[in-house]
Amino acid sequence: MDALIIVVLAFAGYIVMYNLYGRYIGRRIFALSGESPPPSVSMEDGVDYVPTKKEVIFGHHFTSIAGTGPIVGPAIAIIWGWVPALLWVFIGSIVMGAVHDFGALIISMRNQGKSISDYTSKYINSRTRFLFFLIVFLELWIVIAIFGLVIAIIFAMYPQSVLAVWVEVPIAMVLGYLVYKKGMGVMGLSIWAILLMYLAVFIGPYLPMKMPAIAGIPATGVWTIILMVYAFFASVLPVTALLQPRDFINSHQLVIAMVLLILGVLAAAFFGGLEIVAPAVQAQPAQAPPMWPFLFITIACGAISGFHSLVSSGTSAKQVRSEEDSLFVGYGSMLMEGALATLVIVAVAAGIGLGYTTKAGETLTGVAAWTTHYSSWAAAAGLGSKISAFVDGAANMINTIGIPKQFTLAIMAVFVASFAGTTLDTATRIQRYVLSELFTSLKMEVLTGKYVATFIAVGTAGILAFATGAGGKGALKLWPLFGAVNQTLAALALIVITLYLKTKGGLKWVVAGIPAVFMAVMTLWAAVMNQFKFGSQHNLLLQTINIVIIIIAAWIVIEGVVKFFSTDDIALDDARRVTSV
Repeated sequence: MDALIIVVLAFAGYIVMYNLYGRYIGRRIFALSGESPPPSVSMEDGVDYVPTKKEVIFGHHFTSIAGTGPIVGPAIAIIWGWVPALLWVFIGSIVMGAVHDFGALIISMRNQGKSISDYTSKYINSRTRFLFFLIVFLELWIVIAIFGLVIAIIFAMYPQSVLAVWVEVPIAMVLGYLVYKKGMGVMGLSIWAILLMYLAVFIGPYLPMKMPAIAGIPATGVWTIILMVYAFFASVLPVTALLQPRDFINSHQLVIAMVLLILGVLAAAFFGGLEIVAPAVQAQPAQAPPMWPFLFITIACGAISGFHSLVSSGTSAKQVRSEEDSLFVGYGSMLMEGALATLVIVAVAAGIGLGYTTKAGETLTGVAAWTTHYSSWAAAAGLGSKISAFVDGAANMINTIGIPKQFTLAIMAVFVASFAGTTLDTATRIQRYVLSELFTSLKMEVLTGKYVATFIAVGTAGILAFATGAGGKGALKLWPLFGAVNQTLAALALIVITLYLKTKGGLKWVVAGIPAVFMAVMTLWAAVMNQFKFGSQHNLLLQTINIVIIIIAAWIVIEGVVKFFSTDDIALDDARRVTSV
């Protein structure tokens, strides 16, 4: 029953805080207005700038920011206990993550849909703009390379998911054609689309697709190549051709998955003996780094993630059709991700206890199941381990409502892989925007075209993926840097939002300023600790890149502080919105 109580209280809290704190921020802090046309309207081009219904863009935005993030982070951070993981997700998503996402979105909408790295020069200075570009490029470089591998690993672990994930692509393109070219209603068609996709999900266990090695390239490498090619085409197509309709289908997937998980929690709590088997707090698990500060960089998506600022300012700001919709899209999506992360915590804290099969084939239940999977940091740290902890735990809970486990495994694996696919092609599209903005500022116009910039984005990620061999696992070399890089970006985005709000007068800046200070301290602390760790391992590559990250982050923080206390005013295009609290 404790798991059920957690879910009920957390969900009620998210709903209350959206209506209280979220609406307060939208109305009083950012002064949302419907008077000025957003860039999706004023700069509409049918490719990137497309005014979109808030329900559709909510689906696209949410699936883009989520990916496997709210699954992977909580599934490893619970090794420190379910209480600190849950508290960070709940509090972080409300007062930090949602403010960060919404702030980046609305500021971008008031700056022609430009990325946060581009409009940094307006709120700090031109020096920080280039440094910000470097952090963003590094983040997206790792994301594109690693998410191709993540999907490849899911396909290898759950071959029953392959059919449905790829069937979704033509279904989405047909949906996009009928909605945007033929003017048909999106809701009814999307329901038919999700039904067709779930038909493929239930066929999947009977037609598992295992990729063989080809020309000496192992399955993970083959899938990585295929996914990079897919990301290229998905990212240059108009958003209405694939991304929006696919992600609207994925938003239905989310609803179905969350409903199944909630029903699973209810059924398992009343009939299946669902109890939390993870420890409440485990301050010093075997081989793990200290909970402070690493909890706050291990759980990113679900609490606060710098990648979200890139989605908000990179793609969503070009599609939200009015400022009033931005609160639902930006703030609401983050709380929805917090709700998903809460269900993940329950799945890995309690669901795994309903049945866990070891590599030796032994089936364990209860505390023994959890302690075996989380016997040490190293045992639980692999991508496959994180994903399986959630998928298996969720499948156990859903199985209690009568759906055979082979199908529940397929449902959850397709859910995870589909969201990872969204992150992959959204990250590729954002990287294209970032490179185009950078090349434009450097007067290198020949490199600003969408095909050339996308080829550079995919090509550089491909080089990283295959840097260590044909398995496509090269990004794992830089993966230890990702948490600190991602949360450093979150801190820097909050600094920009703080400076923007300071120009509005009064104490509006506090809602972003306090989270900015907290995240800057946590991430720089973690980065410095990582530097000592990489040094003890004699890892010159990670040492070099990590010290560069520390220098860039410290530089931007110092520039931000100087700007904050400067008496100079920032010239704002949207000065008409300046109001006092």
